[in-house]
Amino acid sequence: MNGEELIARAREELFRSLPEEWAPEQRALVEAAFVLAEEAHRPQRRKGGEPYILHPIAVALVLLQEMRQRDAALICAALLHDVVEDTPHSIEEIAQRFGEDVAFLVSSVTKRNDDQTDNYQHLMSAVSRDVRVLILKLSDRLHNMRTLSSMKPEKQWKIASETQFFFAPLAGRMGLFKVKSELENLAFRFLNLDEYDFISWMLEEDRQRTLYAVETFMEEARKTVAEVFGDAVHWDIRYRKPYSIWREMNEGNCDFYHVPFKHYIRAAFDPREARKAYGREISEQDVVLKIYSLLAARYNEQTGSFVNYMAQPKANGYQSVHFRLLNPYGRIEEFHISSDPMRVQSYFGCLVEEGREKWLSRMTAALKELSEDPESIIPGITHSLYNEDIVVFTPKGRPVTLPKNATALDFAYEVHTDIGNHAKYARLNGKLVSVSEVLHRGDCVEIGVDDQIHPREEWLHNTVSYKARKNISQFLRNMPKPQYDRCPICHPMPGEEIIGFRNLAGQITIHTRNCQQAVQSASAQGRNIVAVDDFRANDAVLYPVGVRLQAVDRYHILRDFIHCLVEDHKLSITRLVTSTENELFTCDIDFKVHSATELNDIVVAIDKLEGVEEVRKIRL
Repeated sequence: MNGEELIARAREELFRSLPEEWAPEQRALVEAAFVLAEEAHRPQRRKGGEPYILHPIAVALVLLQEMRQRDAALICAALLHDVVEDTPHSIEEIAQRFGEDVAFLVSSVTKRNDDQTDNYQHLMSAVSRDVRVLILKLSDRLHNMRTLSSMKPEKQWKIASETQFFFAPLAGRMGLFKVKSELENLAFRFLNLDEYDFISWMLEEDRQRTLYAVETFMEEARKTVAEVFGDAVHWDIRYRKPYSIWREMNEGNCDFYHVPFKHYIRAAFDPREARKAYGREISEQDVVLKIYSLLAARYNEQTGSFVNYMAQPKANGYQSVHFRLLNPYGRIEEFHISSDPMRVQSYFGCLVEEGREKWLSRMTAALKELSEDPESIIPGITHSLYNEDIVVFTPKGRPVTLPKNATALDFAYEVHTDIGNHAKYARLNGKLVSVSEVLHRGDCVEIGVDDQIHPREEWLHNTVSYKARKNISQFLRNMPKPQYDRCPICHPMPGEEIIGFRNLAGQITIHTRNCQQAVQSASAQGRNIVAVDDFRANDAVLYPVGVRLQAVDRYHILRDFIHCLVEDHKLSITRLVTSTENELFTCDIDFKVHSATELNDIVVAIDKLEGVEEVRKIRL
């Protein structure tokens, strides 16, 4: 078939796929867009040799047939999305001929330059105003990935990397499970072909080996459920994709054979047919639970395997019930039960009318925040477009969606920035825990705050969400920067005798004068020695120190010691270890001070306590 015949066939399919309810002027607009795109791209060929116009037509068909789009402006934009970037036609011409709406969509998906960060920012800024931009871009990327084989290897790697890093996770956050899964696996194939082929082969071998047992068990389950619901429930076996297996192998540090549940049995139903078969009114949720109870009554259920995503839907709106049963052949099989509308929600996410506005407001807010901070775009994408999510609850029952492995500190920032900035402790299902505690689906979380608490450097290691990490980083950036680098060996403090060494970059590292590192540096770098006169105590800066005391044991000696630190000197204890042997009391205690002078005052005060024999400073 020659190029003209290919174009004619693609055009015919395009216009056959247009919605029947469209007005004549809508069809005419798409016809005009096709004519311009075909004329503009006529001299061009794709890398595989086919006419370039087949790509815009394919993108439009993805929107119509797979994305369920019925917007004429969006279909026109699909046909014209490469015209400005690859031909002499301009955005102004598009706006004049097809309107500002089409021009905005085309402009939003047109690359501005070769700076990928800038292009991400441009795209996300546009998405925050109109989610159709993202639907168009994902459709374009999906067709590009499907035809990537014709590209040079280096181009394949670049496009596949962008897809795995940005577009596939983005599709996941939109709830477009089929798009996400296909993009992930296409990217995996081009980035890791050997592993992709190996896992694909292993999956097929596993399917062949287990097929008889799984199909036999599924047929038994079908007959069990049919006694109540007749043929209203349809069944199939769903096999996991190579990328999903590969990711679990890496996250679980295991080989292929130790990845559990490489397939699952799926049961779905039309709610109207199920109600008709049941003989009376019954909700979708009750049908799901009834199917579960019928199966659990006949087969042994794996303890703790029941997960109710109807009560706690995923962030993309996915609803279902998962559980595992022991089949007659001694193997555990996983079941997923849902209604057809629930399945549609999991496939099409934000494109489904129900709940669309709520989802879009959350998604566009996150993308707008990313687009406004260019420096955080690349790490922000990683932490915002996470692969898995959990839903936890406030004490009042409000659901909060967080990335998998999120901590109580992530939760605090998600609830409110001020709560995050002053989070002191958490209660997890009523139990007192630290704010670094990892959360799990369904947890009830309460945060305790203290105005004296502020973000610290280690908080960045205790959070995974973009919002938490952004606010912590912003707070740390705004803190006063230290004038000097402190020696990691002697840990100098204000109030000690200090010496400094200036490096080639002009940065000064300070030491105590008796630091052996300083003595050694002085002999080799005498010219770099500088006097340091302005290293002074600051109320906002504390230095970790420790003391060890030995005393004759007596009543209330520990109380007096703690009172000296906490009440008299207003310092907080970070660690305390005591022991008493043969009436001799020993105590190691860690705390923070503002200066060496303050530490000396504390040592003197402790030394005056009754029974204290020796107080020795321990530098941390």
